[in-house]
Amino acid sequence: MTARVLTGSKQEIAQKVASLDGEVREAIVFIEESADLRPSGGEGAENAEDVFAEMEPYVVHVRDVDDSREALYARQEGE
Repeated sequence: MTARVLTGSKQEIAQKVASLDGEVREAIVFIEESADLRPSGGEGAENAEDVFAEMEPYVVHVRDVDDSREALYARQEGE
């Protein structure tokens, strides 16, 4: 499987996808919202954090982890 980045207008991207050889199984689409659809009052920054909300069930939460550079590159007990 190979990955490709297609850029252009909506119609240009659709034509490029249609002309690809092989089976296209997935597509990631970035949609730019117009200014009148964006929330006002500085809420945009808060909503930007919500992009990762759907990944929350897959996040690992741990305590007392030493993730300093020294700890990452030093051998631990049993290594």
